[in-house]
Amino acid sequence: MSRFTLPRDLYHGKGSLSELKNLDGKKAFVVVGGGSMKRFGFLDKVEGYLKDAGMEVQLFEGVEPDPSVTTVMKGAKAMEEFQPDWIVSIGGGSPIDAAKAMWAFYEYPNTTFDDLCIPFNFPKLRTKAKFCAIPSTSGTATEVTAFSVITNYDNGVKYPLADFNITPDVAIVDPDLAETMPKKLTANTGMDAMTHAIEAYVSTLNSDYTDPLALHAIKMIHTFLIPSFNGVMDARDRMHNAQCLAGMAFSNALLGITHSMAHKTGAAYSGGHIVHGAANAIYLPKVIKFNAKNETAAERYADIARFLGLQGSTTAELVDALIAELRNMNKQLDIVTSIKDYEGGIIDENEFLQKLPQVAKLAVGDACTGSNPREISPEQMEKLLKCCFYDTDVDF
Repeated sequence: MSRFTLPRDLYHGKGSLSELKNLDGKKAFVVVGGGSMKRFGFLDKVEGYLKDAGMEVQLFEGVEPDPSVTTVMKGAKAMEEFQPDWIVSIGGGSPIDAAKAMWAFYEYPNTTFDDLCIPFNFPKLRTKAKFCAIPSTSGTATEVTAFSVITNYDNGVKYPLADFNITPDVAIVDPDLAETMPKKLTANTGMDAMTHAIEAYVSTLNSDYTDPLALHAIKMIHTFLIPSFNGVMDARDRMHNAQCLAGMAFSNALLGITHSMAHKTGAAYSGGHIVHGAANAIYLPKVIKFNAKNETAAERYADIARFLGLQGSTTAELVDALIAELRNMNKQLDIVTSIKDYEGGIIDENEFLQKLPQVAKLAVGDACTGSNPREISPEQMEKLLKCCFYDTDVDF
């Protein structure tokens, strides 16, 4: 038996943010990231709409990129003091992910972070509050997923929390918010969405329910991401829908080792973070080549290539065509092809090699590895990560 879970209600299209006026509750706790939502006036709108709904509103601002365990605990304490019956989060994946984790600690103050790190081990939520998510970026799709990624900066590890309990009750996918994204963010989040859709399609947990969502998302992202990056706002609006469809697919089919690698390399190095979407974009072509040694996975990658109209007379040729097309998209999006070249070389080669065995071990143990279509050992993961660092061929 399998399960397919989505938010109870999803409002989409321009102006759908105003649906907040129809939420039924007494207190709303609003979690937001940096200053962009305030700067563009959306935070004021959220606060106004919630007050129109008759709710008392408290803001929790300043959630950092790659939200920390510390921020989660601080937010949960503020929730406990305020006692909201709605948690509303607006912004990119970081504030929404943080709010999901805060939600669990608000409802269960005595739970531990170690408990929540066990996949699908959350306690039953909604004993105190419901959750509404409003994305401002077109990539993470956390507004419709059963996932949250929180970083422990003490050990430099990102933890993907997974449980259907944290799928939001309400998602508001308003493209007006996405139109404010800068180009680099558009590129990184867009390739994150592409990775979600492709990994969901080849996941060992794919199904008749997730496949159509994944394929349509892949086609939309292939069509609209480059124009969106180049400032075409109609394409930006369509990308906001595409990333949400990809999220619906991967929340139910799960992901693969591209994400395992991105989770474990993102905060591992002293030179700086590898932004999640950029990491996925760099790793995905290498992972496809690795996974294509599995016949079933190769056929499904070939399905994607055919669906995009790519050329090839054999499965192997179609897989190579898909890899080439993804690399071409990265080039058009100004995303580099290797960790070594990321942000002009901020990841030190010696540090990368020194930490490689531990990072590889952690990546193999990541929650996303279990649904990857090809098994991988720590030794193979080391080789694969080195291929991603130097942009060398995957031949194993």
